Amino acid sequence: IGVFCAVGGVEPQSETVWRQADRYGVPRIAFVNKMDRNGADFYNVLNMLQERLGSNFVPVQLPIGTGETFTGLIDLIEMKAITYEENSQGVEFFEGEIPEDLLDKALEYREKMLESVADFDDHLLEKFLEGEEISPSEIIAALRQATIALKAVPVTCGSAFRYKGVQRLLDAVVVFLPSPMDIEKVEGVLPN
Repeated sequence: IGVFCAVGGVEPQSETVWRQADRYGVPRIAFVNKMDRNGADFYNVLNMLQERLGSNFVPVQLPIGTGETFTGLIDLIEMKAITYEENSQGVEFFEGEIPEDLLDKALEYREKMLESVADFDDHLLEKFLEGEEISPSEIIAALRQATIALKAVPVTCGSAFRYKGVQRLLDAVVVFLPSPMDIEKVEGVLPN
């Protein structure tokens, strides 16, 4: 998991570690953390990720608010809003409709996500071009394949300190990252 600060964005040490993961072919997902801090800007961090790290970053979540107003996130795969109960430290959350003021942005980023996912699966590309509905399970399967093949990096967001979005991040680890059965075996080399 590449963890990036929602305020500071891509920092030099993060860039170094990311390049090392590229060199060794490590599939990964990105988590934009500290969305509850003043000055947090998910979209700026997303631009920095694209510009500095050059991977194909695919947001699967969008934040609902930033800083003090960060209350939850939008799941672009399921197209629903997840809002967190402030007093429960993120343990209690509610799923519901996407707020009206964020619906256009959610639809825009869902369309971008579907375009990215369709690039990795010919069947989905056909469905996408014909305007057919693509199910969440199809999106997840294609994005998982792309992640394991190092052709995409799913992007999530939240606040680890307030435990908002952490459950969804762990779900993303299970859903998108490879099990030992999905990757090549590592061959050891005798030093002598």
